[in-house]
Amino acid sequence: MKQHFVIVVLVALMAGLCVPPVLAQVTGSVKGVCKDVEGKPVTGATVEWLSNDTGRKYTLKTNNKGEYFSLGIVPGKYKVTLSKDGKELFHFSNVPVGVDEVDLDFDLKKEQAQGAQGQGMNPEQAKQIQEQQAKQQKEAMTVKTLNEKLNASNQAAQGGDYDQAISILNETTQMDPTRDLLWFKLGDAYRMSATKQTDPNEKSKRFGQAIEAYNKAIAIKPNGSYYNNLAEAYAKSGKVDDAVKAYQQAAQLDPANAPQYSFNTGAVLTNAGKVDEAIQAFDKVIAADPNKADAYYWKGVNMIGKATLKGDKMVAPEGTAEAFKKYLELQPSGQYAEPAKQMLASIGASVETKFGKKKSTKN
Repeated sequence: MKQHFVIVVLVALMAGLCVPPVLAQVTGSVKGVCKDVEGKPVTGATVEWLSNDTGRKYTLKTNNKGEYFSLGIVPGKYKVTLSKDGKELFHFSNVPVGVDEVDLDFDLKKEQAQGAQGQGMNPEQAKQIQEQQAKQQKEAMTVKTLNEKLNASNQAAQGGDYDQAISILNETTQMDPTRDLLWFKLGDAYRMSATKQTDPNEKSKRFGQAIEAYNKAIAIKPNGSYYNNLAEAYAKSGKVDDAVKAYQQAAQLDPANAPQYSFNTGAVLTNAGKVDEAIQAFDKVIAADPNKADAYYWKGVNMIGKATLKGDKMVAPEGTAEAFKKYLELQPSGQYAEPAKQMLASIGASVETKFGKKKSTKN
């Protein structure tokens, strides 16, 4: 009669798996079309955005349609100059940049006509420009304030004062609830604070608040990192199926990091005792990255959990020894090297790699 061999595996994976992204600076973007006095595109020209506040320059080039574009412009006021062959053609002063996209066209025919007539903009144009500038100035001030609060909350979190970080971030979401980054950072603060709680009810509450904040960020702008941290909050709340679904969403949105999301999935399933599903998750990792040593180790751990006893001999599923040996081949001195050798010894397998190196097993 077979008896299922039960192995208690202490898994301490998740703390190091889901690291939130570094605090991001909120920036804007600019674009425009440049036309000469004949209405033709100004090609191969330079559009320079010079910050009035910092002196930083962003030098952009026009394409064959006279277009220019740039991301990552820090909010503030700028002098914008159109030049070609070292000669300035026209410039605008005190152009405000916020986080919304700024359209600034150079129409030299129009500017020449206005200059020749000694006239500026008509009242309606002037009003529109003033309203746009006022809106952008307000936006720039809001962005500046939010960045200051984000920095303060980040410092509080790094110092372990998560309650202070939560308080600051709640202020930011009240100031502007339309920014996904604010909700994401609030979710991180709640999630990290939850792990410090000794009261089970308070811990559960904070994980729930983290989940709510992450979902608000995702509703505004779906993002692989957002789903990744949401998955961890679900996992810590015991909602394994929801965690797995969130990791799947992360992988779809961020294919480049799909192997890591699959590894995180395997860790959650291992903790939940879902052995077969965990093995499948680690197989996905190995298929994507055959050199991911830890995936082989944890695959082996789950496989040995399915071992049976025949008399006094443990019989592990086919492929178990190979998983541990592959780990040792890739990481002969890794953090799981000794446990891997002990697992091999427990199923009567020798410690060797495809290179033919053998080591004595420990009893």
